[in-house]
Formats: sequence, structure tokens, C-alpha cells
Amino acid sequence: MTSLILVTGGTGRLGHLVVARLREAGGTVRVLSRRPRVAGDGIEYVTGDLARGEGIAAAVDGAGIIVHCAGSFRGDEEMAGNLVRAASRAGARHLVNISVVGADRIPVASGIDRAMFGYFGSQLAVERRVAGSGLPWTTLRATQFYDALLIVARVMARLPVVPVAAGFRFQPIDTGEVAARLAELALGAPAGLAPDVAGPRVYGMAELLRGYLRARGKHRLLTPVRLPGQAASAVRACANLAPDRAVGSLTWEEFLADQVSPSSKNKV
Repeated sequence: MTSLILVTGGTGRLGHLVVARLREAGGTVRVLSRRPRVAGDGIEYVTGDLARGEGIAAAVDGAGIIVHCAGSFRGDEEMAGNLVRAASRAGARHLVNISVVGADRIPVASGIDRAMFGYFGSQLAVERRVAGSGLPWTTLRATQFYDALLIVARVMARLPVVPVAAGFRFQPIDTGEVAARLAELALGAPAGLAPDVAGPRVYGMAELLRGYLRARGKHRLLTPVRLPGQAASAVRACANLAPDRAVGSLTWEEFLADQVSPSSKNKV
């Protein structure tokens, strides 16, 4: 393999795993980072900021493949736009993007929907930027990552009484499994909208929280709360699930056993 691969967000939760998979496959990898870093292990770092449009031209220069893993809760569309423009000028051959299952099915038009579910709308906007870039592209939609749900569970478990969104179900997946699929797609031909990836089981929100509490040996009272809005209604209708794409193998229980069991060094 000779093509240079740029990974945005390559130091993040998903991105660093994508970088590792690409390196294992023999790829030459460059990472766009907001902070200066020393090159090593076959990885080059370019300092830049997608939100500000800084350093992007240098990052995309010579990169035939670009894997876009950078994102936040604000400004994702603008970041994608800055990347797309630079990638187009540089003549990139393949732009790969990670998105979320339900991006096209969960409406976020109203104020309350934007406040609580704006991530879905921002990811749909990024998808459209990528698809309209004129570049050969691939977008992979994944369900929620176990790592992200663990952060939520940790915060909620601090409360003596934990509110639980009634009717919400999730089909979370291991971040490493998503990274492996994203790297595979990056090394293949542009596929447009690729088949979704989702975890092996569907869980109610209360079930996820109880699993975390059991793993920590904690007890909390859970109380159901019905959230208003069209987006919440869409989630209750399972718009965030992909039951026919249950391709992940690691379960929530197995993830928790590794991350928060009493013997785990990663206990949180």
C-alpha cells in the first residue's frame, strides 16, 4: 500500500483505533491534530484546526484517502465543509465519513429536539456535505458506542434517583469493531452509503443502566420519564436501531466486565 491516509480526529476515541487498524494493514498514516505531536510508529502529525480552517491544506496535501473521524456537538457541518473544500483542491481519491444510525430518521427541527438530539441533525448535514463534495466517498453509520454510554451511565449513577427516558432503546456497539470496519472501507473502493453497523443486542435504557450498576455493585432507584418532541417520539419508534445489521459481537455485559469489574484496572 502506497497511498497516504489522513485521519481527522485521529487522537480521539474512535480515531486512534482507526489509525491503529490502518497501521496494522500497512498504511502510511497522517493525523490532523489540534496540538503539536511528535511523529512515531509510522504516524505523521500535522497541527491544524478544522473549525478554524487552519492547517487543513497541509494535512490533505498528498493524502489519497481521508478518513473523517473528527466531530463535536457544535460546528460539525462547518468542519466538514472546510475539510471537503481542502480535499477537493488536493484531489483526494476517497473521502470516508463516520455517521450515526438514525441520522436520516430522527427529526431535529424544533428547539427542544435540537437541544436534546441535535447530534443526529448535525451528522445528517455532514453526510450531505460529503455526498455533495464531488469526491468519491463512503459514509458508515454506526449505533451508539459502548464508551459513550459508559460516560452517560457514570454521570447518571451519581444521582440518588436516576431518571430514565421511557421507551428508549439502544443497540450499542464496541468502538473497536466500528474502527475495524471503517478502516476496511477506507482501504476499499468508495461505496457511497455503506450498510449500517450495530451491536449484537437491543437494550432498554433502564437495562443498560442496571447492567452498569450491577457491575459497580451499586443500587439506585430508576424512575421513567417520558420525553417530549418529535425526535424523542422517533427514538421510541426505534429510528436509532438497525436490528437487521447486528454485526457486532461484543455485548454490553462483556464490555462492562472488562471496563468496570472489581478486578479491572480500568474500573470507573
